[in-house]
Amino acid sequence: MEFLGSSECNLGILETLSDDAIQEITESYDGFFTSVESLIAGTGDSSVEEQFVSHVSSLCKYGLDSLVRDHFLRSLEQAFEKNGASRFWQHFDAYSEKKHPIYGEEIQEVLCKALEEISVEKQYHEKCLSIVVHALQSFKEQSSEDRQNSDAERVQLFSRFRSMLSSTLMSTLPQHFPEILHWYFKEKLEELSAIMDEDDIEELENDGMDVDEGDPQGKFSRHDGLVKNIGKVVRDLRSIGFTSMAENAYASAIFLLLKAKVHDLAGDDYRTSVLGSIKEWIQTVPLQFLNALLSYLGDSVSYVTTLSGLKSPLACCPSPSSSRVVTPSEGIVRWKLRLEYFAYETLQDLRIAKLFEIIVDYPESSPAIEDLKQCLEYTGQHSKLVESFISSLKYRLLTAGASTNDILHQYVSTIKALRAIDPAGVFLEAVGEPIRDYLRGRKDTIKCIVTMLTDGSGGNANGSGNPGDSLLEELMRDEESQENVGFDDDFHTDDKQAWINASRWEPDPVEADPLKGSLSQRKVDILGMLVDIIGSKEQLVNEYRVMLAEKLLNKTDYDIDTEIRTVELLKIHFGEASMQRCEIMLNDLIDSKRVNTNIKKASQTGTELGEGELSIDTLTSTILSTNFWPPIQDEPLELPGPVDKLLSDYANRYHQIKTPRKLLWKKNLGTVKLELQFEDRAMQFTVSPTHAAIIMQFQEKKSWTSIDLAAVTGIPIDALNRRVNFWISKGVLRESTGTDSNTNVYTLVESIADSGKNESEELLAGDEESERSIASVEDQLRKEMTIYEKFIMGMLTNFGTMALERIHNTLKMFCVADPSYDKSLQQLQSFLSGLVSEEKLEFRDGMYLLKK
Repeated sequence: MEFLGSSECNLGILETLSDDAIQEITESYDGFFTSVESLIAGTGDSSVEEQFVSHVSSLCKYGLDSLVRDHFLRSLEQAFEKNGASRFWQHFDAYSEKKHPIYGEEIQEVLCKALEEISVEKQYHEKCLSIVVHALQSFKEQSSEDRQNSDAERVQLFSRFRSMLSSTLMSTLPQHFPEILHWYFKEKLEELSAIMDEDDIEELENDGMDVDEGDPQGKFSRHDGLVKNIGKVVRDLRSIGFTSMAENAYASAIFLLLKAKVHDLAGDDYRTSVLGSIKEWIQTVPLQFLNALLSYLGDSVSYVTTLSGLKSPLACCPSPSSSRVVTPSEGIVRWKLRLEYFAYETLQDLRIAKLFEIIVDYPESSPAIEDLKQCLEYTGQHSKLVESFISSLKYRLLTAGASTNDILHQYVSTIKALRAIDPAGVFLEAVGEPIRDYLRGRKDTIKCIVTMLTDGSGGNANGSGNPGDSLLEELMRDEESQENVGFDDDFHTDDKQAWINASRWEPDPVEADPLKGSLSQRKVDILGMLVDIIGSKEQLVNEYRVMLAEKLLNKTDYDIDTEIRTVELLKIHFGEASMQRCEIMLNDLIDSKRVNTNIKKASQTGTELGEGELSIDTLTSTILSTNFWPPIQDEPLELPGPVDKLLSDYANRYHQIKTPRKLLWKKNLGTVKLELQFEDRAMQFTVSPTHAAIIMQFQEKKSWTSIDLAAVTGIPIDALNRRVNFWISKGVLRESTGTDSNTNVYTLVESIADSGKNESEELLAGDEESERSIASVEDQLRKEMTIYEKFIMGMLTNFGTMALERIHNTLKMFCVADPSYDKSLQQLQSFLSGLVSEEKLEFRDGMYLLKK
């Protein structure tokens, strides 16, 4: 400003002054110095002020007004530092070693008293400063100087004074004072929250009563005093230049209280949405407090008849009964946005930290998932969810101790839950990749996926699905519902709707994989993601075919409705060609039922049964089209004469009906229902033909050696010893050592008292259950890949070491003759792992080489 330049002290003027003028300046300055000390110390009377004004006028007459201002401000600073600041901080010296939990109630009184004292001191110094301003302005008025410059000088002086006061306090600020402020506001806000909770309880109790809501501030009547006390503290802190410190203190207290409230409301209950409660509490406590506080401090609130254009996710709808709507001030709007973001972020972090447990409880935990979705939409911190959840999966799920079934069920639940959060599946791809990679390394993954898809438990590990519903059926229903509300509705709408859909288009997130297509055309296909773990649908279909064959061969009736339904669903997803063999297998059972009925009808007009012969009505057959079934385990077995004759008669009748077809019996397959009669009991069993053939030999002889029994049944002796253990475990047979130490003797137990039942019944029964009628996919693969074993050995002999991909590509390149090499990379890896376990190959640093 011009005024500032003209007010500088020009000491060169002293050379032009007379001795009388210099004498006058000296005397005036001495008097000014003395009167300043008296004025600031408050020791003078009214005459001191008159003398002070006179001295100031004399000094200003000679252009020394800047000297007046600087000396007076410096004197004020010294006096304030000595008396005001030091006394102010002495109030808090006793709390320097204490922690905030033990500050006690007296700190509130100490803080208020200290602020009151320093405010009084500040006011007195401002009064003294006003005297200086008055003296300077009086001189300028007498000199007819610009009035505007006088006002600017007043503003400048008071501004310098406030800066001096604030810097003096800050330079001597104790480290524990901000903590004292934080504790004070925290305690007051907790007290206010308790009062508001009591008000809410009273409102609930008085619900339905007529309440005058004309005054929007009426409901603050119970805590007006508390808000005024807090407002006075904040105002006093502002007055001494602690505006930022005060705001930081009560802001941190508000956020701490909000965080505690979110933790309290959220807890470990994932079956209830808590966002609504958090919204209500924010409106009731922090925003109401801030509204009252800012109003007390001068931030006004206006009332208008229309809604504010500012929209917030946490904003509550106005009451219909209210005739006017409060438009919040700019400060309240800023606070609302800060509280909203903090609330969403805090709840989001809580839910992300517990996302593993939430997904375990899904779909019961859907409310928690919905809350998390809203939080992520507001904060946009999806990457935090991905990183945290992948870490939880690696440490809690993808471990050797977790079963493949559990991992798969958690994977399916993860897909369902994250699909609710991210329908486009962008972040699901990142989360699912570690699970898919881990499952590809487990040998039983394919089998577990097929079992989970078709076992009728709805894909839930605890079997909580709808009775009879498989995960496959559930996924097909989900897919249909997605298609009904799908992304291609534009083709069935008019131009107006098409424009509406186009206006809603949004680009893919930056995290989206461009190879997956646009999210506007992408659907989360759970079944497709499960197939992606395996690598190809052919492997899944082959595994299902083996499992289906095992189920069909173990059936005791022709009830295949569930299997037909499953095959039809798989046809929808994998195509009819892939499921053709499975269809033929089901048709075999349907044809078997019809043929079996016809043969039994024809037998009713036959001859009477001879002694020891079995009725054909006791036999139910399953006739297989062998070329379309997986390889069947064939074991040698000699059946008892009556049973063998029954099979021959049945085959002859089949030949008569289906000429020229003939039956070739798989005698080791099927089930036999037996009733064993003993001296003191009768026992019923459903066993395999091998077990039945063994026990039926004891009708003729009560005791057999293992060698004789193996010869008469045609079963290898090692297999016989394993199979006969079943009857020993049931207390039907007793084992003893024969004359030869290598020979066992098996004796029929007629009386239960002599049974000596084996204690390992459950173990032996479990061993029997592991016997399979159908060769597993691994066994089939091993058999098919055997023809390539010599070729692989020759490659490794020539090249030394080869990676899996190179072996795979070489086989595809050179093995083109019948049978051509058509295996996948995963199948080749499984076969090579078998060669490593047989110690024919070594696997070192990702390379295969011959075992030395």
